[in-house]
Amino acid sequence: MAYLFAFLQTDGSYWKGGKNKGRITVELSAVDLDILQQFQRIVPYKSSIRFRSRRTNFAEEHATAIWSLHTGAARHALEALGLPSGRKAATVRPPDIPVSEPDYVRGLVDADGSVGFTARGYPFISFTTLSPALNAYFCDKVHEVTGVQRTVNPNKRDGIYNPLLTSEPAVEFTRWLYYEGCLALERKRARAREVAQWTRPEGMRRRTTRKRWTPEEDAVALNSTIKEGARLLGRTEQSVQLRRWRLRQAQEGRGGRTPLS
Repeated sequence: MAYLFAFLQTDGSYWKGGKNKGRITVELSAVDLDILQQFQRIVPYKSSIRFRSRRTNFAEEHATAIWSLHTGAARHALEALGLPSGRKAATVRPPDIPVSEPDYVRGLVDADGSVGFTARGYPFISFTTLSPALNAYFCDKVHEVTGVQRTVNPNKRDGIYNPLLTSEPAVEFTRWLYYEGCLALERKRARAREVAQWTRPEGMRRRTTRKRWTPEEDAVALNSTIKEGARLLGRTEQSVQLRRWRLRQAQEGRGGRTPLS
């Protein structure tokens, strides 16, 4: 159900009419029919699946399957959990109640993310959203599972966030999401299985992950000698020296204030 809720938040539509009328729908390519049948199976209310074909910019005939849920009790329960009606892309946020986190995040990725390999052969997993809250939640889970910190800002063109993981962190996060027997889009499950089995080929250069500075670390860098700061922080003396210089430049240019990252 956590997976389903995330999928509805990102790739579903909720139309709310008058006199207790309304419907929740998910429309996918007909090749993904299986996941809609799973939704129909796990939701304890009557729902339906119908099909349609239409012309698109990419195909003369594109077949889709549409899962629909009309029952008021189901709609009200989902709305209470945080599924808004109408346009929701920028305002949707994780539920406030405890949730099965791997399943919830996998629903986000299956609906609005990607998993696979880059052109250079590196595994990756990514998520695309207009919601600042979902972006922050996704980055928090990445940090909890892999130890990698991601601070992602929206792009300037359309305000979209696109957190991305590659290489070993992508493998670790994918294994956490796509565990054996989980509910998932079959085509993404297949790619996730390939990513989860990836190991770095001999001779492939390892990319180092940038370790972001915290306010506490900044205080140590400013108030210790370079050698002592490097020892306390587990960083190189060159890194501490450069950080001290940047912090002092910032203090001079901002009236004594220091940056937090």
